[in-house]
Amino acid sequence: MVSKSYSNLLDLASGDLPSPSFTRMTRQQLPRIMTFADKVSDTDTYDHSPFSPSDQHDRLIIVANQLPIRASRKTDGDKGWDFTLDENSLVIQLKNGLGDEDIDVIYVGCLSVDISPSEQDEVSQTLLESFKCVPTFFPPGLYTRFYHGFCKQQLWPLFHYMLPLSPDLGGRFSRSLWQAYVSVNKIFADRIMEVINPEEDFVWIHDYHLMVLPTFLRKRFNRVKLGFFLHSPFPSSEIYKTLPVRDEILRALLNSDLIGFHTFDYARHFMSCCSRMLGISYESKRGYISLEYYGRTVSIKILPVGIHMKRLQSVLNLPETESKVSDLIKQFKDQGKTMLLGVDDMDIFKGISLKLLAMEQLLIQHPEWQGKIVLVQIANPARGTGNDVKEVKAETYSTVKRINETFGKPGYEPIILIDKPVTFYERVAYYVVAECCLVTAVRDGMNLIPYEYVISRQGNDRLDKILGLDSSSLKKSMLVVSEFIGCSPSLSGAIRVNPWNIDSVADAMDSALEMSEPEKQMRHEKHYRYVSTHDVGYWARSFLQDLDRTCKDHVRKRCWGIGFGLSFRVVALDPNFRKLSMEHIVSAYKRTTTRAILLDYDGTLMPQSSIDKSPSSKTIEMLNTLCRDKNNMVFIVSARSRSTLGEWFASCEKLGLAAEHGCFIRLKRDEEWETCVQVEDSGWQQNAHPIMKLYTETTDGSFIEQKDTSMVWCYEDADPDFGSCQAKELLDHLESVLTNEPVTVKRGQSCVEVKPQAVSKGLVAKRLLTTMQEKGMIPDFVLCIGDDRSDEDMFEVITTSVASNECIAPNAEVFACTVGNKPSKAKYYLDDTVEIARMMQGLAYVSEQSFNVGLQ
Repeated sequence: MVSKSYSNLLDLASGDLPSPSFTRMTRQQLPRIMTFADKVSDTDTYDHSPFSPSDQHDRLIIVANQLPIRASRKTDGDKGWDFTLDENSLVIQLKNGLGDEDIDVIYVGCLSVDISPSEQDEVSQTLLESFKCVPTFFPPGLYTRFYHGFCKQQLWPLFHYMLPLSPDLGGRFSRSLWQAYVSVNKIFADRIMEVINPEEDFVWIHDYHLMVLPTFLRKRFNRVKLGFFLHSPFPSSEIYKTLPVRDEILRALLNSDLIGFHTFDYARHFMSCCSRMLGISYESKRGYISLEYYGRTVSIKILPVGIHMKRLQSVLNLPETESKVSDLIKQFKDQGKTMLLGVDDMDIFKGISLKLLAMEQLLIQHPEWQGKIVLVQIANPARGTGNDVKEVKAETYSTVKRINETFGKPGYEPIILIDKPVTFYERVAYYVVAECCLVTAVRDGMNLIPYEYVISRQGNDRLDKILGLDSSSLKKSMLVVSEFIGCSPSLSGAIRVNPWNIDSVADAMDSALEMSEPEKQMRHEKHYRYVSTHDVGYWARSFLQDLDRTCKDHVRKRCWGIGFGLSFRVVALDPNFRKLSMEHIVSAYKRTTTRAILLDYDGTLMPQSSIDKSPSSKTIEMLNTLCRDKNNMVFIVSARSRSTLGEWFASCEKLGLAAEHGCFIRLKRDEEWETCVQVEDSGWQQNAHPIMKLYTETTDGSFIEQKDTSMVWCYEDADPDFGSCQAKELLDHLESVLTNEPVTVKRGQSCVEVKPQAVSKGLVAKRLLTTMQEKGMIPDFVLCIGDDRSDEDMFEVITTSVASNECIAPNAEVFACTVGNKPSKAKYYLDDTVEIARMMQGLAYVSEQSFNVGLQ
């Protein structure tokens, strides 16, 4: 696959690749990759080979809040900056984990230092040439309002289940901070546009700092191949819906092609929010979870990130690590003390104080451990600022002091608090020596500390000698982890705890210490197999392969953008599925002389959300106008009962009605209802009704609709998630009970219906076309509109009739139209009932004009 972008940006940056499409770069310019109009002709062809290390010209643009760069002022007296790669950065580990130099990676993000405007051009050029990094720069004060304001004071607490119930807690929504968040995301988008080739490049955005960035990129490039991974928790809908800009963020994320989460819980919360707030449901097909968003497939990826195995193993081999391990053995093991280890950031969600209280409880309940165990708590500096950090720090210090004063003695302190930066090799040394690692966060996104601990405890031959282990001895490790961290589901051998239950955590610590050696070894082996095979490279490759799979159908769909601001979205349609044009259908309506019109009612002429389901006076007037036109035969095809339809449309003399999906038909008001299908004994209702009644009693907001030949359980007013779950159970229950009855059980729009087997709306379409043919009226215009699965039968009959030239004139104008952009047998669609009403009013106006012409 030959890329349309330059794979060597360094040459491009220096201007060594002349091209008519590029100007020679100066040191004050960033290279700008040529972009292509986001319109694809029918003759364009694309190579859809999967994203893998063998694709030599694939390019990946990784976007994160922070660049993987350490920056410092030069110390030799010269002006300027020194830059080095930050090996601790996840995005660097991601690239290394892919393990292929042929994948070209560009990084876009911020620097951790302020660069003066006069230096920004030179710094940009240096970072691009030396590190393939594109830095973002902001006006004074904007980044602080973005990061320390909206990100850390509002999003981060909310995503960790902390609501701003009082001003003292902070985090109250601020419109100005939200505007700063949007502005920074827009600046990121501008920088990406300077280097992207939208037809070839993959873009991978990371974390909650950049959640509206997908909208800006999708607006500029409708077919951009865009993935997003959230590294923090995603809260439940009850928490998330308190965010005033909840819809804007959800819609922005849905402008991605693939959205990744660490756990199913986080993904489930996101999908529940989409369902409850946007009315978008998800489906699982062949192992993949996805949502349909205006014709685009948005895939959901559930896979926790892993660690960089090679880097950790290289640190285990360092002489510094071995030396530190020796020191720790002398400090603890040689003194007859067992080390427990905690490694956490000093913030309110890491549960450090709860861990300390559990240690205190352990020493109280099991005094035999006093003098024998030591909890080493490494407290990394907090990433945010504020009173909450100060309070956590003060509480931690006071708790440590109290416990050490209570249980300490000369030469022994039960808790050692290390409240300063610790190098990676020192941390690894603590892992190697610790008998148990404790992670008791009250809420955390992923937390890789347990993974690092497991690999460190596996060690190597030289560390085994230092530890006094035989080369053939099995390794062991013990983990006590919170239920509320992202890595917990993947560590099935860990002792999982509720960190708020101090007694339970203390018991877990005691169990970890008392557990038999074989059991510890088995748990360690299980964890080691998982962590070593699911490293950061596995995670990155899996994500990119799913992103490539999701983006494969970009080229075969017609795309265009609609909406303004953060409401922007892309409509993607199959080439043979298009929006019904008002001008097109009105023109066809005027040209034709024999017309068949079939209209569904609920969800088509009447919105599903309406409380009063009876037709409005405007709808009645429109139908009467259409029916007065001698060239028209108009039918309402509904699932409702005869009595309801007869009452609602009593003033429509010439309107045809089909009730209960076509079981009963009436051609005109003054004619009798005909039974289209011979319905056998309905004794099955005696079995179905008690079951539906049971589900109605247990599902608030649901009800039963009894009809002459069918029975419907409706849950449109119930909780959408619970109603959907109950509908699935009811469907299975009814199918098993009614398996020998002459009925079918089907799930519809917020309902489960039991009806006779031979009944379908397709029968109505056949009956109408046959009746017209018998009267010598071969229709040259057919309009059929519906919104749900039951209407697909009508579409199928009409499509078949056109193909076989049965009952329809050759070259007839046929419009099978569904409501909403979704998979359908119809060829056309309209967005909603408002557009349906507008179109039908337009057709009625044409008929009315023809009356007036005839009267003149």
